[in-house]
Amino acid sequence: MFKKNALKTACGLAAAALVLSGCATQNQNIKGQPSVYEDVSTTGAVGGVGIESQDVVAMTDKMMRDMLANPMLTGRSTPPRIIIDNEYMKNESTSVINTNMLTDRLRIELNRAANGRMVFVGRHFSDMVQKERDLKRDGAVDGGTIRQTAAQAGADFRLGGRISSLDAIDRNTGTKSRYSQITFEMVDLELGTIVWSGLYEMRKAARDNVVYR
Repeated sequence: MFKKNALKTACGLAAAALVLSGCATQNQNIKGQPSVYEDVSTTGAVGGVGIESQDVVAMTDKMMRDMLANPMLTGRSTPPRIIIDNEYMKNESTSVINTNMLTDRLRIELNRAANGRMVFVGRHFSDMVQKERDLKRDGAVDGGTIRQTAAQAGADFRLGGRISSLDAIDRNTGTKSRYSQITFEMVDLELGTIVWSGLYEMRKAARDNVVYR
């Protein structure tokens, strides 16, 4: 009888150990929700009142189309040299955003669509260019396949802009509203005149607890 009870106890403990082991293994495999790809031109699962991917896509597409329709930029017999970077893109708003996302996307998409009607100067790469120029002129490397020039390319126009915002909060409901205004302006680098201007504005409201980084 004792042996029989001992055998039953041992079997019961072994079965319990297997169940616990299975549960532990199952819990170890749980890694949380899998990543989900979202369309960058639409509102995602996480959204607030700040500038988000769909806003970046919409505003840069609008500015690109507007620039391409401007004869002072695309109707010249000699394509103008243009600088588009974030050097003079100021963020004075309460939105946290890397302004490179605006200028990089605008420059790249515009360069593709302009098809030679504009020439883009990579002033943000000037250090890289100067190092290579110095190596060529010192004889450390050959001259490459492109003719040498007296200096790096100068630009005719450069993009500047500003991001501004106006916030309002309903303390009773915790709802936040933000009006955002983003301006883009192309400046003549000899005269200082503005040859093209673009404006993008939006207002969003939400019970905002989204953190932008």
